[in-house]
Amino acid sequence: MIFSEKVERLAERALKDVESQFAQIDNVAKINTQKVLSAFHRHRVSDACFAGTTGYGYNDKGRDTLDLIYADVFGAEAALVRQSFANGTHAITAALFASLRPGQTLLSVAGTPYDTIHGVIGISGNFSGSLKDYGISYKQVDFKDDYSINFEAIADAVSDKSVGAVLIQLSRGYSSRPALSPEQIRKICQTVRENNVSVNIFVDNCYGEFVNTEEPGDCGADIMAGSLIKNPGGGLVPTGAYVAGRKDLVEAAAHRLTAPGIGGECGALPEGYRLMYQGLFTAPHTVAQSLKTAVFCAKIMELMGYKTYPAYDETRYDIIQTVEFGSPDLLEKFCRGIQAGAPIDSFVTPVPWEMPGYDDPVIMAAGTFVQGSTMELSADGPMRPPYSAYLQGGLTFESGQLGIMLAAEYLTGSH
Repeated sequence: MIFSEKVERLAERALKDVESQFAQIDNVAKINTQKVLSAFHRHRVSDACFAGTTGYGYNDKGRDTLDLIYADVFGAEAALVRQSFANGTHAITAALFASLRPGQTLLSVAGTPYDTIHGVIGISGNFSGSLKDYGISYKQVDFKDDYSINFEAIADAVSDKSVGAVLIQLSRGYSSRPALSPEQIRKICQTVRENNVSVNIFVDNCYGEFVNTEEPGDCGADIMAGSLIKNPGGGLVPTGAYVAGRKDLVEAAAHRLTAPGIGGECGALPEGYRLMYQGLFTAPHTVAQSLKTAVFCAKIMELMGYKTYPAYDETRYDIIQTVEFGSPDLLEKFCRGIQAGAPIDSFVTPVPWEMPGYDDPVIMAAGTFVQGSTMELSADGPMRPPYSAYLQGGLTFESGQLGIMLAAEYLTGSH
């Protein structure tokens, strides 16, 4: 790659300005690595845990030990870590069904959830098997105008005894609202408990794992879910997701994944579990690489005059970096630059298309070893105002930096 003098100068200045942020990220990675390593030691991981199983998969040491480790790491009583989850949305769906009963209400307390959840809760489309089909209604509490959490409205809404579960989406999704901090999640949980002790509190933890030193289970959540091709898979796991939380809720989610009466005790994995263990072990470091890439992206885009959320020097609670372009043409140029900097399919030109589960055409740059992996450098965005790119991932900061610089070249018209 050969960069223009302008982009080289921008990158040099950006690197000088982000040194203190990088030091903070490295410190969090060290603490989280110690947490994961301690869990490996506590549960006596050996190479016997990597072996595959066949048939029903009864007494699968690798599967069962991995569940225990995830529970430890995420501050939970139990966990369900399975490649048979199709994606994070699948795990979220299982967790929501585990947390609710017919006739109850699901209350989202952080505004409208991510696009792919809309069909699950029945607010768009007409999909068979949604929560609405089971007599479960949906309500939400929006953020205040300044994107602060409306705790007064949460307290009032959750006092309704029909509310069976509260949904907290940690990450920003395709919106400009901020990701939620552990402190905010803790205060939401406290507010809910003070007004309705019987409610199950669910956190969509996607994009948030290992960004901070606390997880939702440490903050009072009953159950959470996330994708293995995001943070906790460390860029190595080829597919799957996890649910972690209170034992009875995780068991109910397992019965939703397989069948009532079967639960999590069945389910073989012939190829074995090495990548799932190795991915979790490397995840704190890989998340740190992703965060450094996001900080560098924010700084260089700010220097180029674009709005970024969060700003380069803000504290981060997920791995997503938003860059607002205000124009479909600039959004496409940025994504094409990211694609051109990828190790896989660098020659492909991303174009907007109708992705399943989304209300608008989406452009996605993702030249990844694992299809759609958001731990690898990728950028995507819905083709709607304000035409923002949502960047995430970066297995190594070095490659992430080069990808951002190439995207800057596309934006300046050098490519």
